[in-house]
Amino acid sequence: MSTAGPRPEPIPVTDPTDPRLADYTDLTDVALRSRREPAEGLFMAEGEKVIRRALRAGHRARSLLLTPRWAEQMREVWRDIDAPVYVVEPELAREVTGYHVHRGALAALHRPALPDPGELLAGAERDAPRRVVVLEDIVDHANVGAAFRNAAALGVDAVLLSPRCADPLYRRAVKVSMGAVLQLPWTRLSDWPDGLARFGEHGYTTAALCLSADSVTLDELAARPPSRLALLLGTEGEGLSAGALRGSDLRVRIPMAAGVDSLNVAAASAVAFYATRP
Repeated sequence: MSTAGPRPEPIPVTDPTDPRLADYTDLTDVALRSRREPAEGLFMAEGEKVIRRALRAGHRARSLLLTPRWAEQMREVWRDIDAPVYVVEPELAREVTGYHVHRGALAALHRPALPDPGELLAGAERDAPRRVVVLEDIVDHANVGAAFRNAAALGVDAVLLSPRCADPLYRRAVKVSMGAVLQLPWTRLSDWPDGLARFGEHGYTTAALCLSADSVTLDELAARPPSRLALLLGTEGEGLSAGALRGSDLRVRIPMAAGVDSLNVAAASAVAFYATRP
């Protein structure tokens, strides 16, 4: 927050090639943005609610891009940040970003450094996570965002990702999560699947959600929950890898009816998080 005197008024921009808008260009190019944003240490937040949540969670703004309506409506937001605020007409916002910015508000924010997985699992003695989720190779940003939203809503303490998982800070993941990715602690496991061993070192029982003849039901797990639980979820098509299954302590299935064999990963995560809540 700024304490250096009156906040300057927003800066009108009328040229779509203005270099000050570089952070906002080509937002619909998933491949480009997935490479560019981590490399440049930034991520995007879209919409008033998500931007507010990002700032409340302590994320630092690089700049804001607002249409005139939202510049006025979010005055109490931008007047307290040390970052430029650019005001553009909706047509220019669409030309810069590549799509119609329905909510009229975007923020480019500094990407935070990820915590060490061991430190995240250990935590302070009184604040150590008791229930975490591990996502393996979920490459769809919407599914990652939905899993984060479910985790935040249902009391999961942290999220850990395999190296190939989609970026939780990609604009669509942040949007689908309704900002939950900005509030819930998370990190990546670089040594996958060997890194699963560290869960046992920190007292976690790892439970792999899968279709397996030797699996227990989710009801059985919920009836006798371990003191620390790590729930593993994989892709909708192939499920968890053989390495992830070998690294888990037990296998768990969600009972199905009517000939349905499984749920999509977003729905499965919600069911598992709800069933195992403290």
